[in-house]
Amino acid sequence: MGRSRLTPEREAELFDAVLDLLREVGYDALTMDAVAARTHSSKATLYRQWQGKPQLVAGALRHCKPVSTADVDTGSLRGDFAELVRRADDEGQMAKDAALMRGLGMAIHTNPDLHQALREVLLDPEVSGLNAMLRRGVDRGEITADCPALRYIPHLLVGAYVARQLIEDRCADAAFLSDYLDAVVFPALGV
Repeated sequence: MGRSRLTPEREAELFDAVLDLLREVGYDALTMDAVAARTHSSKATLYRQWQGKPQLVAGALRHCKPVSTADVDTGSLRGDFAELVRRADDEGQMAKDAALMRGLGMAIHTNPDLHQALREVLLDPEVSGLNAMLRRGVDRGEITADCPALRYIPHLLVGAYVARQLIEDRCADAAFLSDYLDAVVFPALGV
């Protein structure tokens, strides 16, 4: 299904509305009808562009995600992580992202289409970018190639993000993530 019929501005408007609804009502209560009503469009228009709700939500998350690991290369692992934190700390974006995570909650575990769409569109590219960033650290000699923590860094980062909300009822912010990197991630990597 092609997307050529929507202008980039209209697509961005649709994606913003999807994310707003997701934050407000969660994935299960988000409907194509609600998106159509919020954006003054027809369901037919939405279905012409996206196969269904999982693809629309995954597309909205990917389109609106401000931080990408793919183009971060400052020349050092610490610099790369500092750049990721700097990019993530943009105008309350971490709080918005936390609301999205709550909105997706159980849905990713109970909806295989959503889970697959998120993996393909959002998670796999970012984990691949993070792994490439870590490989550059190995190539530069900052991390040993046999470091057992290498394969768990994505888990550590996602875990920190989710756990802060659960344990402290606060969103992760730049200060927390910077401290977490220094206290947990870098020591685990031997950096």
